[in-house]
Amino acid sequence: MSGEILVTGAAGFIGYHVAAALLARGDAVLGIDNLNDYYDPALKRARLAQLESRRRFRFAAIDIADSATLATALGGARLDGIVHLAAQAGVRYSFTNPRAYIDSNVTGFLNLLEHARTHAPRHFVYASSSSVYGANTKQPFAVTDRVDHPVSLYAATKRADELMAEVYARQFALPLTGLRFFTVYGPWGRPDMAAMKFTRAILAGEPIDVYNHGDLERDFTYIDDIVDGVLRVLDRVPPPEAGVSHRLFNIGNHRPEPLLRFIEVLSTALEREPVMNMLPMQPGDVHSTCADISPIEQEYGWRPTTTIDEGLPRFVQWYRQFHRV
Repeated sequence: MSGEILVTGAAGFIGYHVAAALLARGDAVLGIDNLNDYYDPALKRARLAQLESRRRFRFAAIDIADSATLATALGGARLDGIVHLAAQAGVRYSFTNPRAYIDSNVTGFLNLLEHARTHAPRHFVYASSSSVYGANTKQPFAVTDRVDHPVSLYAATKRADELMAEVYARQFALPLTGLRFFTVYGPWGRPDMAAMKFTRAILAGEPIDVYNHGDLERDFTYIDDIVDGVLRVLDRVPPPEAGVSHRLFNIGNHRPEPLLRFIEVLSTALEREPVMNMLPMQPGDVHSTCADISPIEQEYGWRPTTTIDEGLPRFVQWYRQFHRV
């Protein structure tokens, strides 16, 4: 691509890895992030330092909810594509700080859609979430399933993004693709996610909180597989369906793992026995997730290749190196 690729949330977990992969193959990347304190900004700055050491990367500290600042920062950029990964993440945090989700996930997304409306990037790929499936019980989750029963405000904002994208695709012929991510883990991961939380506690000899008494399953998806899927989608715009250039895809491992097995594999990699604090189900949580990935496999030839038996030891190796433990 001759212009830049905009990666929002470039200092975040998935954003960092996507930006690094784009740079590694020779693309120019404009990264933006507001470096907020939802979790320790030092981790975000450490990711950012890795990117800033690369050629063809430039960064702007911007809150996407600030339309004027965003417009100024993007005004002179010639964007071939947008990979929108900035968001206020976390299910449980949405119960205590709901406005952060509206500001970032709804207002921020609208601001980027408006920019794309007037600047016409070749493709606009954005992050949705498996959380949109909410109270659905049919598995595997398919993009054709109805998603009318979210169980958290976070999920509701992600579904709102999908509906807003549908409007802009219909009214302004924007080529948009939404990716519903399923429980991403790996090196440089978020501290509020299971792999990082459990690892920190186990190495410190502290108990880990295990919800629903361990009776949970998640479609854990390794970061390298996610990045491969994002780049495949970005590079090829799918043909419009019924004249509308908006598509949704699940991007997950298609292999739900019991939470207790996840803990077992992680503790084996750490060579430590975990102490488990068994707790009831949390508000906003769901029992199981499993992605139907047949549409993205058929359209893009994408299929994940990394099991937790491979991915978790890689994560542990990174964690020990980064934290020097």
